[in-house]
Amino acid sequence: MSKTKLISLIASILIGLFFWCVPTEFFGIEALTVVQQRVIALFILAALLWIFEPIPNWTTSVMIIVVSLLTVSNKGIGFLCNEEAGELVNYKSLMSSFADPVVMLFLGGFVLAIMASKYGLDVTLARILLKPFGKKPQMVLLGFLVVIAIFSMFMSNTATAAMMLAFLAPVLAVLPSDDKGKIGLSLAIPVAANLGGIGTPIGTPPNATAVKFLAEAGCEVTFAEWALRMIPFVVIMILFAWVLLQILFPFKSKEVVLDIKKSERKTDWKTIVVWCTFIGTILLWITEQWTKINSNVVALIPLAVLTCCGIFTKEDIKEINWTVLWLVAGGFALGTDLQGTGLAKVLIEAIPFGEMGVVLIFIIAGLVCYFLSNFISNSATAALLIPILIVVAEALAMPEAASHDAFNALGGTHAMISFIAVCASIAMLFPISTPPNAIAASTGLVETKDMAKVGIIIGVVAFILGYFWLTKIFPFEVKAENNDNAAAVIENIVAEPAADSTAIVIDTLNVDSTSVK
Repeated sequence: MSKTKLISLIASILIGLFFWCVPTEFFGIEALTVVQQRVIALFILAALLWIFEPIPNWTTSVMIIVVSLLTVSNKGIGFLCNEEAGELVNYKSLMSSFADPVVMLFLGGFVLAIMASKYGLDVTLARILLKPFGKKPQMVLLGFLVVIAIFSMFMSNTATAAMMLAFLAPVLAVLPSDDKGKIGLSLAIPVAANLGGIGTPIGTPPNATAVKFLAEAGCEVTFAEWALRMIPFVVIMILFAWVLLQILFPFKSKEVVLDIKKSERKTDWKTIVVWCTFIGTILLWITEQWTKINSNVVALIPLAVLTCCGIFTKEDIKEINWTVLWLVAGGFALGTDLQGTGLAKVLIEAIPFGEMGVVLIFIIAGLVCYFLSNFISNSATAALLIPILIVVAEALAMPEAASHDAFNALGGTHAMISFIAVCASIAMLFPISTPPNAIAASTGLVETKDMAKVGIIIGVVAFILGYFWLTKIFPFEVKAENNDNAAAVIENIVAEPAADSTAIVIDTLNVDSTSVK
C-alpha cells in the first residue's frame, strides 16, 4: 500500500471513529439513538473509503456488512446491541444483501455478457445498434447515450445497463488501453440509464410512485403529460452529458471499427440457443409492463437455460465479476441500516418544513432526496419521502394557507412531487448509488473519483434545470386543489407506516387539522 493510500485509510477510520464516539447531542437531532449514530458513522466511513479508495471498493462493502452485523443488528455483540441502544436491524435482512433481487439481476446480466462474447453476439448487436452513429468515437459515445436512454424509458435501468454491458465490451476492445475515452464510454451506461428513466412514468419506480400519490391527491398525470414534459428534459441532459464526457475523457482514437472476426466454430445448436435466450431475455425485459414478470426474475432465465443445456459451464462461472456483486451488496446493507434503524425517518422528521419558505422547501426536499438516493435505492427514497411531501404540498396549496399563491406560482403539488422523482434519479455519485453505476465499475476502467466527479456535475446541473423546468419553463397545469383532496391524501397516508411523520409535518406547517379531516 502506498503512503498516500495509507494516510487516506487512517484518516477515514479516524473520522469515522470521531462520529461514532461523540455524544448523540453533537448531531443536534433530538430523537437520534446510539444505533442510528453508529449508522451515520458507518455512512461517513464508507463514503470516504469509496471516494479515496485506499482499499478496494468491494472490500469496503464487505467490511460495512460485517460491522453492521456486529454493531447494529439484533444478533450483534451483546453489550453493543441491546434495546437501550435503539431499534436494531434484523440480521437476516443484512445478510440477504448478498442475494438481493438486484444482485440476481446482475448475475443474469453477467451470464448474458459472457455468453454474448463467447458466441460473437456482442459484436454483431453492437454494430447493428451503433451503425447509424458512424465510426467516430464521439458519435459512438452519443450512440450509447441515446440507445441506453431510450431503452431506460421503457424498461428497468438496471436491466438496460446489464444488457448494454455486453454491447460495450467489443467497443472497448478496439480502443487503445491508454485511451481516456474508454472511461467516458463506461460512464455512459449509468449516466444514460439513470437520466433516461426520467422520461416516462414507467421508466423508473420513483416516477410511478410520484404519479400514484399525485393521483390520490387529485392531481392526475397521464403518460403523455409526463412524457411530453420530461423527454425534452432528458434530451437536454443527455446532450450535456455527451459534451461533459468528451471534455473530461477525450478520445485518443480517430475511429471505432467493429469487425466481426470469422470464427472457426460453425453455427451449431449451442449458438442458436444462446441467440434465442439472449433475444428472449431482452424481449421479456422490454415487455415487463405487459407480462408482469419482474426484471430480476427474468435475469435468472438465461442462467437456468444455459446451465441446463451445458452451455454455461463451471469454467464460465469463474469469469463472473463477483467483486461487483459484493460491492452492490454493501450498498444494499447501508440502505437496510438506514431504514431498519429508523434513521432515514428521523432525518426527514428533523427538517422543520413549517419554518421554511416555499422555494426553500423545494430545495431542501430535493437535496434530502438526492442525498438519500446516493446510499439507498431511489425506489426506497421515493417511497419514504413522497408520502410525507404530498401532505406538505397539500397543506401549502390550501386556499387559507399564506403560501397558497407562491406555491401555485411554482407549479403546486405537481411540480414538487415530480421534482422529487427527478432528484431520486439523478443521484449517481458512487458505485453503490445505482446498479448501473456498479455495472460501470465492473469494467475496471472507472475509478470512484471519476464517477463522483461526473455524478456531482450532472447532479447539480440536473437539479437546477429540473427545478426551473418544472416550476417555470414547462410546469404542469395547476389544477384546483381543495380540502377534500387534502383530506383523502392524509387519510390514505395515515394508514401507511409514515403516519407519525405525517402528523409531524402537518403540525409543523401550522395547518388546522380539523380543516382537512
